[in-house]
Amino acid sequence: MQRVTHDGRDTAYRVSDRGGDGPTVCLVHGSGGSKDVWKAQARLSDRFPVVALDLSGHGDSDDVDAPPGPETLDAYADDVVAVAEATRATVLCGNSLGGAVALWIALERELPLDGLVLAGTGARLAVAEPLLDALATDFDRAIDLLHGPDRLFHDAPPEYAEFSRAGMRECGRAVTERDFRTCHAFDVRDRLDGVAAPSLAVVGEHDALTPPEYHDYLADRIGDCERAAIEGAAHLAMLERPAAFNAALSSFLGRRSEGSE
Repeated sequence: MQRVTHDGRDTAYRVSDRGGDGPTVCLVHGSGGSKDVWKAQARLSDRFPVVALDLSGHGDSDDVDAPPGPETLDAYADDVVAVAEATRATVLCGNSLGGAVALWIALERELPLDGLVLAGTGARLAVAEPLLDALATDFDRAIDLLHGPDRLFHDAPPEYAEFSRAGMRECGRAVTERDFRTCHAFDVRDRLDGVAAPSLAVVGEHDALTPPEYHDYLADRIGDCERAAIEGAAHLAMLERPAAFNAALSSFLGRRSEGSE
């Protein structure tokens, strides 16, 4: 594990590099998650280096004192930019909240990008009121809601759900609620034509949290955006169906590399 210091705090990240000569990809987790959700994507590092980070207050990273909404989104963007610059990553791949952070960077920051992968996310990420209420009052119930049918998982082995539950408990209620309320405030639907990076919108076919139509919307309104669906998966497709997710990511990057030659 490595760290980069920026804005008065340390952000932790892990690099997997087995000699791949493709662009370095920076992976950004979602609400209540950590870099560990991307463990299966390390298998791709013989084709391109892979970097997974912990956003502020998650995993091994220092926290930030910011209210939910734009200030937290900006702080998380600072985390990602710092890691991307330290590792020379030029592709961002974000899931859910991580996708919102990636979109925000593409729109608001000067980070050079060769690609943007938007996985299980959307241009707007409104959160259902029952979940917001549970996050404020009953964290165990909130975790149960998120692990209901076709939310985080479609048909994953029980150990995947327990891994996800344990990670969310470790992250804690306050940070997880901050994440979801930041998602709830996120809306860049009227700005998608400003995304210049070649993009891929990828979704688990059963994802009830950020359904396929969210990704149709991204593909229709971002100037250069492909779309891919992962069969047999819900919101955490990169964890539930890693081989298919990795194939979609690798294929996208391969086509982009060929097109730039």
